[in-house]
Amino acid sequence: MKRMTGIIVGMLAAGMFLAGEVPAAAVELIYTLNAPGADTQGGGMRVFKEVVERVSNGEIKVLTFDSASLFRQEQELAAVKSGQADIAVISAPWFTDASPWVSMFAAGYLFKDAKHMNAVLNGEIGKLVFERILQDQGVRPLGAEYFGTRQVSMVEDKPIITPADLNGVNLRMPNSDAWIFLGKAMGANPTPISFAEIYLAMQTKAVDGQENPLPTNRSSKFYEVTKSISITNHLVDSVWITINEAKWQSLTDQQKAWVMEGVKANLDYCYDTNVGIEAEILEFFKSQGIKIYYADLDAFSSHVLEQYLKSDYAKTWDMELFKKIRAMAK
Repeated sequence: MKRMTGIIVGMLAAGMFLAGEVPAAAVELIYTLNAPGADTQGGGMRVFKEVVERVSNGEIKVLTFDSASLFRQEQELAAVKSGQADIAVISAPWFTDASPWVSMFAAGYLFKDAKHMNAVLNGEIGKLVFERILQDQGVRPLGAEYFGTRQVSMVEDKPIITPADLNGVNLRMPNSDAWIFLGKAMGANPTPISFAEIYLAMQTKAVDGQENPLPTNRSSKFYEVTKSISITNHLVDSVWITINEAKWQSLTDQQKAWVMEGVKANLDYCYDTNVGIEAEILEFFKSQGIKIYYADLDAFSSHVLEQYLKSDYAKTWDMELFKKIRAMAK
């Protein structure tokens, strides 16, 4: 409880809690999020909190922190491993340093669409993947939120139709080896910048562009510093709700069931919200004067997958599982 005591004392000093808001007998879960509260992930976090606190009748208290207010994107996995945070949503590439085989789930064009991703990662395959991560790294993924399908946004009006159009483009990517490899596989010059610094990097033209799902582009206001978006569909992205294993094992079976009710509600919210937003969001960007281009998806997918399959990453993959996942898209 030492780490919670320090956090709570600091928050009381800042006036962030009212007296009695954190019941002494409650099990506390610190849920940290890099994304802004207005993002779908922020909504999913609030849904999780509401459901868990309601079904547990207050026996579990979820303390939520968005906008990297506790930990930056690069720190979240380490925070969950150490127990400084209990829960975070973490994308597959961040797991690859300790588990290179996870790079298969970060590979461009592995998944056809959101439905395909959801069936794989929130089905039987996902259970096997999450169990193996637990054995490798000592943290437990509980489910995969649909984060959105990533597209390329440019500071200037530049259509990205084939990988050749990204030659020489300084494209912001998250700072991990697996993310950097994806940027190179797409044909770009990947530039590692933390999520919280994307807007300024675009505004000052420190980068030529960035790639994120369209709902994130709107909620984080990246469209304000964007002149064109190219629909590349290069990664059907997910973030994995991950809990510290010691915290998980400290819960009773009933408490675990309540947490999983919250996870299910979170996953459903994020899937339905992001799929719904993506169906109509291009009209919003067009209304902001942003040009929309459509990439040659065959040219991109064949090029990107070729880069992966001949890389050291692919040497760690279960190729039979890879083929099975690809076949599920048909």
